[in-house]
Amino acid sequence: MERVLGIGGYFLRATDPAALAAWYRESLGLDADEHGLWQQEQGPTVFATFEAATDYFGTRSQQSMLNFRVRDLDAMLSQLRAGGAAVAEDVQEMEGVGRFGWVTDPEGNRIELWQPAG
Repeated sequence: MERVLGIGGYFLRATDPAALAAWYRESLGLDADEHGLWQQEQGPTVFATFEAATDYFGTRSQQSMLNFRVRDLDAMLSQLRAGGAAVAEDVQEMEGVGRFGWVTDPEGNRIELWQPAG
């Protein structure tokens, strides 16, 4: 059986694609080229399904949620707040898994930030 090798891309609709790409670059440090190619660090990736009625993604109209691994969650959340981003106040910790925080991008997409347990 053939198997997928990893995440090949994540695509977002946007009313202003250039501005949204700039937000990801400037707010999260996502260093993608003009075609969106980004060389990410090696590490774990989670692929999980949720109940249709979940509020975990924010609004019910958001069908999926992007999760980024971060080295220092507190520093990232502080950086995002200083830049005026919509950062959720709560931070959650799952023993053996890591810590989680959330930010909403300028187009209303809720993003999860994950500092893996180390």
